[in-house]
Amino acid sequence: MRSSIEFSRRRIMRGILGGSAVAVGLPLLNIALNNSGAALASGEALPVCFGTWFYGLGLNPGHWEPKVRGADYNFRGPAAALEDYRAKINVYSGLVARLDEKGNQAHYSGVKIIHNAVAPPPPGGKGKVSPSIDTIISDAIGNRSRFRSLEVSCDGNPRTSWSNRGADMNPAEVSPVAFYGKIFGKEFRDPNAAEFTPEAEVVLRHSALSYVSEDRNRVLKGLGAEDRRRLDQYFTSVRELENQLSVELQRPAPLAACTVPGALSEGEIGTDVESARNCNKLFAQLLAHTLACGQTRVFNMAISQAGSTLRKAGVASTHHILSHEEPMDTAAGYQPTTTWFQERYMEMLRDVVAAMDGIREGDQTLLDRSVILVSTDVGYAKTHDCNNIPVFSIGGANGKLKTGIHVAAPGDTPARVGLTLQQAIGLPVQSWGTDGNQTSKAFSEVLA
Repeated sequence: MRSSIEFSRRRIMRGILGGSAVAVGLPLLNIALNNSGAALASGEALPVCFGTWFYGLGLNPGHWEPKVRGADYNFRGPAAALEDYRAKINVYSGLVARLDEKGNQAHYSGVKIIHNAVAPPPPGGKGKVSPSIDTIISDAIGNRSRFRSLEVSCDGNPRTSWSNRGADMNPAEVSPVAFYGKIFGKEFRDPNAAEFTPEAEVVLRHSALSYVSEDRNRVLKGLGAEDRRRLDQYFTSVRELENQLSVELQRPAPLAACTVPGALSEGEIGTDVESARNCNKLFAQLLAHTLACGQTRVFNMAISQAGSTLRKAGVASTHHILSHEEPMDTAAGYQPTTTWFQERYMEMLRDVVAAMDGIREGDQTLLDRSVILVSTDVGYAKTHDCNNIPVFSIGGANGKLKTGIHVAAPGDTPARVGLTLQQAIGLPVQSWGTDGNQTSKAFSEVLA
Protein backbone atom coordinates (compact mmCIF):
# COMPACT_ATOMS: atom_id res chain seq x y z
CA MET A 1 0.00 0.00 0.00
CA ARG A 2 1.30 3.44 -0.90
CA SER A 3 1.80 6.02 1.82
CA SER A 4 -0.55 8.99 1.88
CA ILE A 5 2.54 11.22 1.83
CA GLU A 6 3.24 12.64 -1.62
CA PHE A 7 6.70 11.72 -2.85
CA SER A 8 8.65 12.78 -5.89
CA ARG A 9 12.30 13.37 -6.75
CA ARG A 10 11.73 17.03 -5.85
CA ARG A 11 10.37 16.23 -2.35
CA ILE A 12 11.96 18.41 0.33
CA MET A 13 11.51 18.74 4.06
CA ARG A 14 10.83 22.15 5.47
CA GLY A 15 11.44 23.80 8.79
CA ILE A 16 11.72 27.24 10.32
CA LEU A 17 14.83 29.05 11.59
CA GLY A 18 14.36 32.53 13.00
CA GLY A 19 11.03 32.92 11.21
CA SER A 20 12.36 31.93 7.79
CA ALA A 21 12.39 28.71 5.83
CA VAL A 22 15.04 26.01 5.87
CA ALA A 23 14.75 23.29 3.22
CA VAL A 24 16.52 19.95 3.00
CA GLY A 25 16.13 17.82 -0.14
CA LEU A 26 15.53 14.10 0.02
CA PRO A 27 17.18 11.34 -2.01
CA LEU A 28 15.08 8.96 -4.08
CA LEU A 29 13.42 6.39 -1.79
CA ASN A 30 11.75 3.09 -2.64
CA ILE A 31 8.36 4.67 -2.01
CA ALA A 32 8.99 7.01 -4.96
CA LEU A 33 10.17 4.18 -7.25
CA ASN A 34 8.55 1.25 -8.99
CA ASN A 35 9.00 -2.30 -7.70
CA SER A 36 12.42 -2.79 -9.29
CA GLY A 37 13.71 0.66 -8.47
CA ALA A 38 14.37 1.27 -12.16
CA ALA A 39 11.88 4.11 -12.54
CA LEU A 40 9.67 6.47 -10.59
CA ALA A 41 6.43 5.02 -9.21
CA SER A 42 4.59 6.99 -11.90
CA GLY A 43 6.46 5.01 -14.56
CA GLU A 44 8.61 7.99 -15.54
CA ALA A 45 12.25 7.04 -16.06
CA LEU A 46 14.75 8.26 -13.51
CA PRO A 47 16.46 11.38 -14.89
CA VAL A 48 19.95 10.88 -16.25
CA CYS A 49 22.70 13.10 -14.86
CA PHE A 50 25.89 14.25 -16.59
CA GLY A 51 29.15 15.57 -15.21
CA THR A 52 32.70 16.38 -16.22
CA TRP A 53 35.80 15.88 -14.07
CA PHE A 54 39.09 17.42 -15.16
CA TYR A 55 42.67 16.99 -13.96
CA GLY A 56 45.80 18.50 -15.44
CA LEU A 57 48.86 17.05 -17.17
CA GLY A 58 47.72 13.64 -18.29
CA LEU A 59 49.19 10.23 -17.47
CA ASN A 60 52.46 8.49 -18.39
CA PRO A 61 52.25 7.13 -21.95
CA GLY A 62 52.73 3.40 -22.05
CA HIS A 63 52.02 3.00 -18.34
CA TRP A 64 48.27 3.64 -17.97
CA GLU A 65 46.66 1.95 -20.97
CA PRO A 66 45.00 -1.43 -20.22
CA LYS A 67 46.68 -4.30 -22.05
CA VAL A 68 43.36 -6.07 -22.69
CA ARG A 69 40.80 -4.63 -25.09
CA GLY A 70 37.09 -4.92 -24.41
CA ALA A 71 35.84 -6.30 -21.11
CA ASP A 72 37.94 -7.80 -18.30
CA TYR A 73 40.69 -5.21 -18.65
CA ASN A 74 42.79 -4.06 -15.71
CA PHE A 75 43.85 -0.55 -14.77
CA ARG A 76 47.56 0.17 -14.77
CA GLY A 77 49.84 2.76 -13.19
CA PRO A 78 48.16 5.61 -11.26
CA ALA A 79 44.77 4.61 -12.72
CA ALA A 80 44.93 1.42 -10.63
CA ALA A 81 43.31 3.50 -7.86
CA LEU A 82 40.05 3.04 -9.79
CA GLU A 83 40.21 -0.76 -9.94
CA ASP A 84 37.36 -1.32 -7.44
CA TYR A 85 35.01 0.53 -9.79
CA ARG A 86 36.29 -0.96 -13.07
CA ALA A 87 32.90 -2.53 -13.86
CA LYS A 88 31.39 0.96 -14.11
CA ILE A 89 34.20 2.64 -16.05
CA ASN A 90 34.99 2.76 -19.76
CA VAL A 91 38.55 3.57 -20.82
CA TYR A 92 39.33 5.11 -24.22
CA SER A 93 42.97 4.85 -25.33
CA GLY A 94 44.84 5.93 -28.45
CA LEU A 95 42.75 9.06 -29.02
CA VAL A 96 44.44 11.96 -30.79
CA ALA A 97 43.37 15.57 -30.34
CA ARG A 98 43.60 16.77 -33.94
CA LEU A 99 45.06 20.27 -34.14
CA ASP A 100 43.87 21.10 -37.68
CA GLU A 101 47.04 23.07 -38.51
CA LYS A 102 46.20 25.59 -35.79
CA GLY A 103 49.22 24.71 -33.70
CA ASN A 104 49.33 23.11 -30.30
CA GLN A 105 48.06 25.64 -27.75
CA ALA A 106 49.87 24.17 -24.77
CA HIS A 107 47.57 22.84 -22.04
CA TYR A 108 44.56 24.14 -23.97
CA SER A 109 44.11 22.39 -27.31
CA GLY A 110 43.62 18.90 -25.90
CA VAL A 111 40.91 19.67 -23.40
CA LYS A 112 39.04 22.01 -25.75
CA ILE A 113 38.95 19.27 -28.37
CA ILE A 114 37.59 16.80 -25.81
CA HIS A 115 34.97 19.22 -24.44
CA ASN A 116 34.15 21.26 -27.56
CA ALA A 117 35.23 19.04 -30.48
CA VAL A 118 37.07 21.93 -32.09
CA ALA A 119 40.77 22.82 -32.25
CA PRO A 120 41.20 26.32 -30.78
CA PRO A 121 43.02 28.98 -32.81
CA PRO A 122 46.32 30.48 -31.60
CA PRO A 123 46.14 33.54 -29.34
CA GLY A 124 44.71 36.47 -31.27
CA GLY A 125 43.44 34.18 -34.02
CA LYS A 126 39.82 33.99 -35.06
CA GLY A 127 37.77 30.87 -34.72
CA LYS A 128 34.22 29.72 -34.27
CA VAL A 129 33.05 29.80 -30.65
CA SER A 130 31.54 26.41 -29.90
CA PRO A 131 29.70 25.51 -26.67
CA SER A 132 31.20 22.86 -24.41
CA ILE A 133 29.53 19.48 -24.17
CA ASP A 134 28.11 20.18 -20.72
CA THR A 135 26.18 23.24 -21.91
CA ILE A 136 24.84 21.31 -24.89
CA ILE A 137 23.62 18.59 -22.55
CA SER A 138 22.31 21.00 -19.91
CA ASP A 139 20.18 22.73 -22.54
CA ALA A 140 18.53 19.35 -23.14
CA ILE A 141 18.19 17.98 -19.59
CA GLY A 142 18.85 20.86 -17.19
CA ASN A 143 15.70 22.93 -17.59
CA ARG A 144 13.65 21.00 -15.04
CA SER A 145 16.08 21.37 -12.15
CA ARG A 146 16.82 24.32 -9.88
CA PHE A 147 20.29 24.82 -11.36
CA ARG A 148 20.92 24.24 -15.05
CA SER A 149 24.48 23.26 -14.13
CA LEU A 150 26.97 23.73 -11.31
CA GLU A 151 30.72 24.36 -11.66
CA VAL A 152 33.33 23.84 -8.93
CA SER A 153 37.14 23.86 -8.79
CA CYS A 154 39.58 22.67 -6.16
CA ASP A 155 42.60 24.94 -6.65
CA GLY A 156 41.10 28.17 -5.31
CA ASN A 157 40.80 29.76 -8.75
CA PRO A 158 37.26 30.47 -10.06
CA ARG A 159 38.68 30.60 -13.60
CA THR A 160 39.59 26.92 -13.40
CA SER A 161 36.68 25.82 -15.56
CA TRP A 162 36.18 24.20 -18.95
CA SER A 163 32.48 24.98 -19.24
CA ASN A 164 31.54 27.62 -21.79
CA ARG A 165 28.50 28.73 -23.72
CA GLY A 166 30.09 31.76 -25.38
CA ALA A 167 33.62 33.06 -25.53
CA ASP A 168 34.16 33.10 -21.76
CA MET A 169 34.37 30.17 -19.38
CA ASN A 170 31.61 29.76 -16.81
CA PRO A 171 33.22 30.61 -13.44
CA ALA A 172 33.58 27.92 -10.80
CA GLU A 173 32.77 27.96 -7.10
CA VAL A 174 35.93 27.34 -5.06
CA SER A 175 34.53 27.16 -1.52
CA PRO A 176 32.60 24.10 -0.32
CA VAL A 177 31.05 26.27 2.41
CA ALA A 178 29.77 28.80 -0.13
CA PHE A 179 28.57 25.94 -2.32
CA TYR A 180 26.69 24.49 0.63
CA GLY A 181 25.01 27.85 1.14
CA LYS A 182 24.11 28.04 -2.53
CA ILE A 183 22.33 24.71 -2.33
CA PHE A 184 20.72 24.93 1.12
CA GLY A 185 20.10 28.67 1.29
CA LYS A 186 19.73 31.57 -1.12
CA GLU A 187 22.68 33.12 -2.91
CA PHE A 188 21.30 36.62 -2.63
CA ARG A 189 20.33 38.10 0.74
CA ASP A 190 18.57 41.45 0.50
CA PRO A 191 19.39 43.47 3.66
CA ASN A 192 16.14 45.41 3.29
CA ALA A 193 13.88 42.40 2.80
CA ALA A 194 11.19 41.73 5.38
CA GLU A 195 12.17 38.04 5.52
CA PHE A 196 15.63 36.82 6.42
CA THR A 197 17.14 33.67 4.91
CA PRO A 198 19.95 32.31 7.10
CA GLU A 199 23.32 32.23 5.39
CA ALA A 200 25.42 29.10 5.20
CA GLU A 201 27.29 29.93 8.42
CA VAL A 202 24.07 30.04 10.47
CA VAL A 203 22.65 26.92 8.88
CA LEU A 204 25.88 25.01 9.45
CA ARG A 205 26.19 26.04 13.11
CA HIS A 206 22.62 25.05 13.89
CA SER A 207 22.25 22.11 11.45
CA ALA A 208 19.61 22.35 8.78
CA LEU A 209 18.39 18.90 9.85
CA SER A 210 17.47 20.04 13.35
CA TYR A 211 15.00 22.54 11.90
CA VAL A 212 13.16 20.03 9.78
CA SER A 213 12.76 17.46 12.56
CA GLU A 214 8.96 17.69 12.68
CA ASP A 215 8.64 17.08 8.96
CA ARG A 216 11.31 14.38 9.15
CA ASN A 217 9.38 12.48 11.84
CA ARG A 218 6.19 12.70 9.79
CA VAL A 219 7.98 11.39 6.72
CA LEU A 220 9.57 8.48 8.60
CA LYS A 221 6.18 7.26 9.88
CA GLY A 222 5.03 6.69 6.31
CA LEU A 223 8.03 4.65 5.16
CA GLY A 224 8.90 0.98 5.10
CA ALA A 225 11.89 -0.46 6.94
CA GLU A 226 14.26 -0.26 3.95
CA ASP A 227 13.40 3.38 3.25
CA ARG A 228 13.75 4.22 6.94
CA ARG A 229 17.23 2.71 6.95
CA ARG A 230 18.18 4.55 3.75
CA LEU A 231 16.87 7.87 5.03
CA ASP A 232 18.67 7.42 8.35
CA GLN A 233 21.91 6.84 6.42
CA TYR A 234 21.22 9.92 4.33
CA PHE A 235 20.55 12.11 7.39
CA THR A 236 23.74 10.81 9.02
CA SER A 237 25.71 11.59 5.87
CA VAL A 238 24.31 15.13 5.64
CA ARG A 239 25.04 15.79 9.31
CA GLU A 240 28.60 14.48 9.00
CA LEU A 241 29.11 16.75 6.02
CA GLU A 242 27.74 19.70 8.01
CA ASN A 243 30.20 18.90 10.79
CA GLN A 244 33.09 18.77 8.33
CA LEU A 245 32.18 22.10 6.82
CA SER A 246 31.55 23.78 10.17
CA VAL A 247 35.19 23.15 11.14
CA GLU A 248 36.16 25.67 8.47
CA LEU A 249 33.99 28.28 10.20
CA GLN A 250 35.48 27.92 13.66
CA ARG A 251 37.85 30.60 14.89
CA PRO A 252 41.30 29.10 15.51
CA ALA A 253 43.07 29.47 18.83
CA PRO A 254 45.36 32.55 18.98
CA LEU A 255 49.05 32.01 18.27
CA ALA A 256 51.42 34.68 19.55
CA ALA A 257 53.90 34.19 16.71
CA CYS A 258 51.28 34.46 14.01
CA THR A 259 51.19 37.55 11.81
CA VAL A 260 48.90 38.30 8.87
CA PRO A 261 50.81 38.03 5.56
CA GLY A 262 50.29 40.32 2.64
CA ALA A 263 47.69 39.58 0.02
CA LEU A 264 48.33 36.39 -1.90
CA SER A 265 48.35 36.33 -5.66
CA GLU A 266 45.66 34.24 -7.29
CA GLY A 267 48.15 31.60 -8.38
CA GLU A 268 49.14 30.90 -4.78
CA ILE A 269 45.63 30.15 -3.53
CA GLY A 270 44.84 26.51 -2.87
CA THR A 271 48.04 25.15 -4.38
CA ASP A 272 48.68 22.46 -1.77
CA VAL A 273 47.67 19.13 -3.27
CA GLU A 274 46.24 17.87 0.03
CA SER A 275 44.03 20.97 0.31
CA ALA A 276 42.78 20.29 -3.20
CA ARG A 277 42.19 16.67 -2.27
CA ASN A 278 40.10 17.60 0.78
CA CYS A 279 38.18 20.16 -1.27
CA ASN A 280 37.48 17.55 -3.93
CA LYS A 281 36.10 15.13 -1.36
CA LEU A 282 33.76 17.74 0.13
CA PHE A 283 32.57 18.86 -3.29
CA ALA A 284 32.05 15.22 -4.30
CA GLN A 285 29.75 14.60 -1.35
CA LEU A 286 27.89 17.87 -1.86
CA LEU A 287 27.42 17.25 -5.58
CA ALA A 288 26.21 13.70 -4.94
CA HIS A 289 23.53 15.00 -2.57
CA THR A 290 22.68 17.82 -4.97
CA LEU A 291 22.17 15.40 -7.85
CA ALA A 292 20.28 12.90 -5.71
CA CYS A 293 17.87 15.62 -4.59
CA GLY A 294 17.19 16.84 -8.12
CA GLN A 295 18.71 20.28 -7.60
CA THR A 296 20.76 19.92 -10.80
CA ARG A 297 21.42 17.27 -13.42
CA VAL A 298 24.69 18.65 -14.80
CA PHE A 299 27.96 19.48 -13.03
CA ASN A 300 31.55 20.35 -13.92
CA MET A 301 34.43 19.71 -11.55
CA ALA A 302 38.09 20.61 -12.03
CA ILE A 303 40.99 19.64 -9.77
CA SER A 304 43.42 22.21 -11.11
CA GLN A 305 44.31 24.38 -14.03
CA ALA A 306 45.60 22.49 -17.06
CA GLY A 307 49.20 23.52 -16.35
CA SER A 308 48.67 22.46 -12.77
CA THR A 309 49.88 24.87 -10.07
CA LEU A 310 49.42 22.26 -7.33
CA ARG A 311 52.41 21.52 -5.12
CA LYS A 312 53.56 18.62 -2.99
CA ALA A 313 54.28 19.53 0.63
CA GLY A 314 57.95 20.36 1.02
CA VAL A 315 58.56 20.70 -2.72
CA ALA A 316 58.91 24.20 -4.17
CA SER A 317 58.17 23.30 -7.77
CA THR A 318 54.61 22.91 -9.04
CA HIS A 319 53.40 19.80 -10.78
CA HIS A 320 53.59 21.71 -14.07
CA ILE A 321 57.23 22.68 -13.60
CA LEU A 322 58.15 19.16 -12.49
CA SER A 323 56.48 17.66 -15.54
CA HIS A 324 59.05 19.48 -17.69
CA GLU A 325 62.12 19.55 -15.45
CA GLU A 326 62.10 16.39 -13.33
CA PRO A 327 64.61 13.80 -14.59
CA MET A 328 63.28 10.51 -15.88
CA ASP A 329 63.83 7.41 -13.78
CA THR A 330 65.28 5.28 -16.55
CA ALA A 331 64.58 2.01 -14.74
CA ALA A 332 60.93 2.86 -14.10
CA GLY A 333 60.42 4.70 -17.38
CA TYR A 334 58.71 7.73 -15.86
CA GLN A 335 59.23 10.78 -13.63
CA PRO A 336 58.66 9.69 -10.01
CA THR A 337 57.33 12.89 -8.41
CA THR A 338 55.24 13.77 -11.45
CA THR A 339 53.74 10.30 -11.21
CA TRP A 340 53.01 10.90 -7.53
CA PHE A 341 50.70 13.75 -8.56
CA GLN A 342 48.96 11.50 -11.07
CA GLU A 343 48.35 8.95 -8.32
CA ARG A 344 46.76 11.63 -6.10
CA TYR A 345 44.50 12.78 -8.94
CA MET A 346 43.25 9.26 -9.59
CA GLU A 347 42.56 8.85 -5.87
CA MET A 348 40.56 12.08 -6.00
CA LEU A 349 38.57 10.72 -8.93
CA ARG A 350 37.91 7.57 -6.92
CA ASP A 351 36.45 9.74 -4.14
CA VAL A 352 33.99 11.27 -6.61
CA VAL A 353 33.00 7.86 -7.96
CA ALA A 354 32.58 6.48 -4.42
CA ALA A 355 30.37 9.40 -3.36
CA MET A 356 27.99 8.91 -6.29
CA ASP A 357 28.03 5.12 -6.17
CA GLY A 358 27.35 5.28 -2.44
CA ILE A 359 23.86 6.74 -2.90
CA ARG A 360 21.51 3.84 -3.55
CA GLU A 361 18.35 4.25 -5.59
CA GLY A 362 16.38 1.02 -5.58
CA ASP A 363 18.57 -1.77 -6.94
CA GLN A 364 21.01 0.71 -8.46
CA THR A 365 22.96 3.81 -7.47
CA LEU A 366 23.12 7.44 -8.43
CA LEU A 367 26.23 6.62 -10.47
CA ASP A 368 24.28 4.07 -12.52
CA ARG A 369 21.91 6.73 -13.84
CA SER A 370 24.73 9.20 -14.42
CA VAL A 371 27.71 9.48 -16.72
CA ILE A 372 30.91 11.42 -15.97
CA LEU A 373 33.32 12.48 -18.73
CA VAL A 374 36.86 12.40 -17.31
CA SER A 375 39.36 14.49 -19.26
CA THR A 376 42.80 16.03 -19.16
CA ASP A 377 44.79 18.37 -21.39
CA VAL A 378 47.71 16.33 -22.77
CA GLY A 379 48.82 12.83 -23.56
CA TYR A 380 52.37 13.53 -22.36
CA ALA A 381 52.96 16.62 -20.25
CA LYS A 382 56.72 16.81 -20.72
CA THR A 383 56.33 17.62 -24.43
CA HIS A 384 52.72 18.91 -24.48
CA ASP A 385 51.92 15.99 -26.78
CA CYS A 386 48.19 15.53 -27.51
CA ASN A 387 48.53 11.97 -28.84
CA ASN A 388 47.06 9.08 -26.84
CA ILE A 389 45.24 11.51 -24.58
CA PRO A 390 43.52 9.66 -21.69
CA VAL A 391 39.71 9.80 -21.60
CA PHE A 392 37.34 7.87 -19.31
CA SER A 393 33.57 7.71 -19.00
CA ILE A 394 32.10 6.58 -15.70
CA GLY A 395 28.54 5.44 -15.08
CA GLY A 396 25.83 3.77 -17.13
CA ALA A 397 23.68 6.77 -18.17
CA ASN A 398 20.52 5.08 -16.93
CA GLY A 399 21.26 1.83 -18.70
CA LYS A 400 22.11 3.44 -22.04
CA LEU A 401 25.83 2.70 -21.75
CA LYS A 402 27.56 -0.63 -21.36
CA THR A 403 30.40 -0.26 -18.87
CA GLY A 404 33.60 -2.01 -17.86
CA ILE A 405 35.02 -1.79 -21.39
CA HIS A 406 38.41 -0.69 -22.72
CA VAL A 407 37.98 0.89 -26.14
CA ALA A 408 41.26 1.13 -28.07
CA ALA A 409 40.86 3.66 -30.89
CA PRO A 410 44.33 4.60 -32.19
CA GLY A 411 44.29 7.90 -34.06
CA ASP A 412 40.59 8.63 -33.55
CA THR A 413 39.41 12.03 -32.32
CA PRO A 414 38.18 12.20 -28.70
CA ALA A 415 35.07 13.88 -30.11
CA ARG A 416 33.82 10.32 -30.67
CA VAL A 417 33.50 9.95 -26.89
CA GLY A 418 31.51 13.17 -26.61
CA LEU A 419 29.18 12.13 -29.45
CA THR A 420 28.67 8.73 -27.81
CA LEU A 421 27.73 10.26 -24.45
CA GLN A 422 25.33 12.74 -26.03
CA GLN A 423 23.54 9.93 -27.83
CA ALA A 424 23.44 7.80 -24.66
CA ILE A 425 21.80 10.67 -22.78
CA GLY A 426 19.18 10.91 -25.51
CA LEU A 427 20.18 13.96 -27.53
CA PRO A 428 19.10 13.73 -31.20
CA VAL A 429 22.61 14.34 -32.53
CA GLN A 430 24.17 12.38 -35.41
CA SER A 431 27.49 14.21 -35.70
CA TRP A 432 29.62 16.54 -33.61
CA GLY A 433 32.70 18.68 -34.04
CA THR A 434 34.44 20.67 -36.76
CA ASP A 435 37.20 19.99 -39.30
CA GLY A 436 39.45 17.10 -38.29
CA ASN A 437 37.52 16.54 -35.08
CA GLN A 438 34.15 16.26 -36.78
CA THR A 439 32.70 12.78 -36.36
CA SER A 440 29.49 10.88 -36.97
CA LYS A 441 30.88 7.66 -35.47
CA ALA A 442 29.78 6.95 -31.94
CA PHE A 443 31.42 4.05 -30.12
CA SER A 444 28.74 1.43 -30.79
CA GLU A 445 30.52 -1.11 -28.59
CA VAL A 446 29.55 0.85 -25.45
CA LEU A 447 26.03 1.96 -26.49
CA ALA A 448 23.37 -0.29 -24.99
